[in-house]
Formats: sequence, C-alpha cells, structure tokens
Amino acid sequence: MKLFAGLGNPGAKYARNRHNIGFMAVDAIAADHAAGPWRAKFGGRVCEAVLAGEKVILLKPETFMNHSGRSVAEAARFYKIDTGDIVVFHDELDLAPGKLRVKRGGGHAGHNGLRSIHGHLGAEYARVRLGIGHPGHKDRVTGYVLQDFAKSDADWLDDLLRGIGEGAPWLAQDKPERFQTAVAQRMVPPRPAPKAPASEARPETPPRETRPQEPHEDTRTPLQKLADRFR
Repeated sequence: MKLFAGLGNPGAKYARNRHNIGFMAVDAIAADHAAGPWRAKFGGRVCEAVLAGEKVILLKPETFMNHSGRSVAEAARFYKIDTGDIVVFHDELDLAPGKLRVKRGGGHAGHNGLRSIHGHLGAEYARVRLGIGHPGHKDRVTGYVLQDFAKSDADWLDDLLRGIGEGAPWLAQDKPERFQTAVAQRMVPPRPAPKAPASEARPETPPRETRPQEPHEDTRTPLQKLADRFR
C-alpha cells in the first residue's frame, strides 16, 4: 500500500495558487483512476484508488502548508504505511515551470510543507518536485507562490497534470524513471510524420494506351486519282 500526499492550502481562496500544485496533482490522479469519494479524515481529505493493482491512499492535508506533516503522519500510522512508501507532491521553485523530478530523501530546501513532514516522519520519503519557476528574488517568493497560475500557464499545467494522472501507476510500482518518462511524453507534443517526397506522394500516371488510327478507305475513281496527281 502507498500513500500519495499532495501539499497545498485548503479553501477556494488558494485553490489555483502555485503553492497548491500538489493538491492539483493528487486530484488528477483521483480523477484518472476512478478513486473513491473524498472524505474528511486525518486533518485533511482522503480517498482510495487502485493503480496497477496497488492500493493507494490519496491525501490532501487541510492543516495549511506549515503543518502538513501532522496529517501525513496520522494517515501513515493509521494505514501502517512505512515512510519509504510515501510519495509527496509539492511545488518546486528551483525547477522551471512544467518540469518534474522525482527524488527520495535529502533536505527540505526551506519548503515549509516538507519541513513539517521531516519533523514528523524523517526524510526518507519520495517527493515529486513540480516546477513552478522562481520569481527572481527571495523577497518575492511568498507573494509569488500564493498567486494563482497565470493564464499563459494553462497549457503546460494541463499537460503536466494529465501526465501525472496517466503515469501515476509507475509510481505505485516503484518505477519513478518510467513515471518521469510518461510525464515527459505528455509535455512534448508528438512530431508530425515526415512528408513523403513528391515522387512517392503522387505516383506517375501511366500513359494512356493509344491505338493506331485505321487508314481511311480511298473512294476516288481512277480518273480522280490521276487528276489529283497533277494538281
């Protein structure tokens, strides 16, 4: 059994914030895999799905970002899920918008949601880092992550979330490289098929068969033929 936890802040005010891309990711997985209904539990919203034959608990902590670890730890204890079987989806300032990386262990890099999880469970869980880009200066970070995605972000965000939903079974099977590949294929549009050369595209039309014309019967009299010779 796995626990997939998406990080964000609860309420309509934050629903489209960059900081809530973790919520969006688990919502995409739930929608793509006919998950059961969301219900209130563990200080958050939880539902269950089956991915590639593996039971997966989907969790959106509603403790606000800074206390996400409390909800994740409570769910993990209830279902007896080891820290190594937890995957956390979160926004990542140090990746360009639309980029995605899977990582296990390591520091929290100042992310308050990860910091809270570290405090409750340690560091040996997997993270799906969802790139949102950086505003350029650390003083602008708080305002940036708490802003809604721009309209210009809509296309890549939709492709990213679709890729996460489609590729999630690979995560359930502990195959993060295959998951990353599935998402990357969704993000890169398929190349158009090469055009065939003109000689192949349009085969030459075979020449029409021509028949020799039948000679006309000469109906002139001998006198007319003689006269025609001297004209």
